[in-house]
Amino acid sequence: MAGGMSVEYPEPGPGGPQGQSPGPGRQCPPPITPAPWSLPQWRAYVAAAVLCYINLLNYMNWFIIAGVLLDVQEVFQISDTHAGLLQTVFIGCLLLSAPVFGYLGDRYSRKTTMSFGILLWSGAGLSSSFISPRYSWLFFLSRGVVGTGSASYATIAPTVLGDLFVRDERTRVLAVFYIFIPVGSGLGYVLGSAVTTLTGNWRWAFRIMPCLEAVALILLILLVPDPPRGATETQREGAAGGSRSSWCEDVRYLGKNWSFVWSTLGVTTMAFVTGALGFWAPKFLLEARVVHGLQPPCFQEPCSNPDSLIFGSLTIITGVIGVILGAEAARRYKKVIPRAEPLICASSLLATAPCLYLALILAPTTLLASYVFLGLGELLLSCNWAVVADILLGPQTARMWTATTRRDKACFRAPLPSQRSPEVPACTRPACKPPVGSHSSRASVPLWLSSGTPAEARLPLLHSRLESWQDPVAGLRMELSALCMGGLGLCLCPTQGCPSLGSPAWLLLGAE
Repeated sequence: MAGGMSVEYPEPGPGGPQGQSPGPGRQCPPPITPAPWSLPQWRAYVAAAVLCYINLLNYMNWFIIAGVLLDVQEVFQISDTHAGLLQTVFIGCLLLSAPVFGYLGDRYSRKTTMSFGILLWSGAGLSSSFISPRYSWLFFLSRGVVGTGSASYATIAPTVLGDLFVRDERTRVLAVFYIFIPVGSGLGYVLGSAVTTLTGNWRWAFRIMPCLEAVALILLILLVPDPPRGATETQREGAAGGSRSSWCEDVRYLGKNWSFVWSTLGVTTMAFVTGALGFWAPKFLLEARVVHGLQPPCFQEPCSNPDSLIFGSLTIITGVIGVILGAEAARRYKKVIPRAEPLICASSLLATAPCLYLALILAPTTLLASYVFLGLGELLLSCNWAVVADILLGPQTARMWTATTRRDKACFRAPLPSQRSPEVPACTRPACKPPVGSHSSRASVPLWLSSGTPAEARLPLLHSRLESWQDPVAGLRMELSALCMGGLGLCLCPTQGCPSLGSPAWLLLGAE
């Protein structure tokens, strides 16, 4: 600390410093540190395996309908237009319910919310297999309920993994987790087509899935913990239990987070392409096969569609390769290129467009070339799943954000060390409360290290509440604390732990 002072200053909680501001001659009270939350590594990996298994079943439920679409159309006498409405209802209900489950998962038990979602989608899927052809509207309704249940898991499960693992370990676990998106999608086609071929009745595909989901629910309840929010990044955030912001404040905050906004828009366009491709590709390939005279058209169930098996297998293979390729490229190149992750996502999506276009154009001419470009498009699409999740969940996002304050920016405008009077102890000066607490009334103020710090160390810092930040590349931990005099203290140290605030390792920050 500048001036050789050894006074320790308090670390602020979520609502500001504890107690009143110290008066002249009074020493700052010691920080209140909550008990840390920890979990054995083997339990974290077991929990990750269970979540991956449930993710597999979740995406099997998404696309099992595509594997038996021809039979569903024959039974309920619905055209291609109304068949597309099946997927629209599913996605629409998922879209509307995802923010609700996100809100519940952020404030209540995530395990309970995910368990409710599994019960909801498995019950709706099972009941849909008993619907009479006279009540086709009930089948549409059941697909909407399945979408609602799926939203609970797709929204919350990645955040649990984000609180169980950090840095490169988190990237690898998320890569494995998102491998099961294409694998589950492909197995959905395979299961639907195979069960229909074996039993002669497409309904049995919807009756087998609840048995697998019952096992998943038991494993979730017994083996998956519910870690505090942000448990692996900072113990204070996970256990402090401070005041929570409202839903409207959260939305306003996210709307100002351009990294989140652009990533969300990119994932939305990618999901649009993936959903349309996954739902219609098997039937499109079957009709291309009919055009080439390789198979007669189907007019009554059961309809044999070998393209469901072929497309499902292609989805699994290209999905596994694509997710691993994207995650590994991001892990390697972000060490030398800070913006490697968004560049990988953008370039892979850009290359996907001509591949899918050529797959559609060449299908009436040569079926083999259509399959080749379709596989390339799916591979490039799959490169994005783990990378974009790591962008949103990982600490790397902190580099794209700036420190935020309340409207009273004077609290951050502390003089630099060279401008301070050394004979006046900092803690005897009138203190202003640090800019922590709710997300409202924010103003973006870039904070930089004080004079004497190398220019390359001048990174913008993110903190809606003052806390810690871990560098995924250098293995360093950054502690940011508000001082009693109204300035800020910054410590760069190994991730094993930081020294006390009175240590010379702490630097002073000033606002520009």
